[in-house]
Amino acid sequence: MNRTLKTFRRIGLTALAAALLTGVAAPTASAGQDRPELRQAVQEFVDAGFGGIQLRVRDERGEWTGSAGVRELGSTAKPPTNGHFRVGSTSKSFTATLVLQLVAEGRIGLDTPVAGLLPELGLDSRITVRMLLQHTSGLFNHTGQYHPDGTVTPGIPWAGKEWVDMRFHTYRPEELVRLAVSKPAVFEPGAGWSYSNTNTVVARLLVEKLSGRPFADELDRRILRPLKLRDTVSPGAWPGMPKPYAHAYYRYEDAGQWKTIDVTHQNPSWISSAGDMISTTKDLQTYFSALQSGKLLPARLMAEMRETHPGSESLYGFYGLGQYSQDLGPGCVGTVLNHNGGLNGYGSLMYSTPDGSQTLTASITGGDAENDPARAFPAALNKLVRTVFCGK
Repeated sequence: MNRTLKTFRRIGLTALAAALLTGVAAPTASAGQDRPELRQAVQEFVDAGFGGIQLRVRDERGEWTGSAGVRELGSTAKPPTNGHFRVGSTSKSFTATLVLQLVAEGRIGLDTPVAGLLPELGLDSRITVRMLLQHTSGLFNHTGQYHPDGTVTPGIPWAGKEWVDMRFHTYRPEELVRLAVSKPAVFEPGAGWSYSNTNTVVARLLVEKLSGRPFADELDRRILRPLKLRDTVSPGAWPGMPKPYAHAYYRYEDAGQWKTIDVTHQNPSWISSAGDMISTTKDLQTYFSALQSGKLLPARLMAEMRETHPGSESLYGFYGLGQYSQDLGPGCVGTVLNHNGGLNGYGSLMYSTPDGSQTLTASITGGDAENDPARAFPAALNKLVRTVFCGK
């Protein structure tokens, strides 16, 4: 297994890579300024085999929105630039921010062990808040643990026919954590780095314990309402999708035959707060810009959030507390912060400069092409990011 595919699996993009497209439609852009370089960059995702993409960019030239591909297989309509989508692991940024707000209020410390607050879960007593947000807890990943040698210890079903048959099944967050705790730890707490969805599920339960409110209510109270993110939701087990939206498709093998199904509607409780949220490119832009510009957390905790772990390098840079930090090198804006994500049929991109003034947010949907767009994804992503953040 090559390093790129290992990265996709670690961050939750393998499922998106299994959802492909046959038809291709020309990109469409917002009225006003023409940005041919952005139109070309989004078209490359469709040419690679993804079903559709919507992109929103804000920089010194203003705000630009555009889309390419199709809204639904069999049609020619393009994805709406204000469409809702499942953001996948981008949800982790929101969860981390909620936890850090509680730290800012003195409700808990970054280096406070969490087992005493959640004794029913059977967590290692050495695991701290910081370890959860930084992915250094050593907790087994309940969606399956990918090992350096390429082997996998299975977790709950989240791919292939097994997931298709169970895609409306409801899991409780505690159930996911208990499954993870029943497996051997990947390493001693604090002794390494391993991206684990379970860390963020524990963080969700910690938010509920400290606040005394359901996670979705606390998210709404602390982030969504203050920032007027009216198109963002933490759905829990709700399988629906607010309109408008582009359809997402999942391609899988069943008895030796490849099949493609519409997975726009699915129960995301298997991933919980590690990847279940629904949003729009506009709401993600508003949120991430507000976070990076200091509107949601004090400066000392923003500094902690941006302190990365040396063993966490991936396609997106190095991981801090709930976000990646990527140095784009000479000729670019310098460092960009990001947290992208993927869920079955969906992908999301969320980037910002450290001051929140320049942003890139996008949604990618799967289709039914036979090629594997995962192989072309890194190059297409790199071109898009550099088109937005490098040069003039």
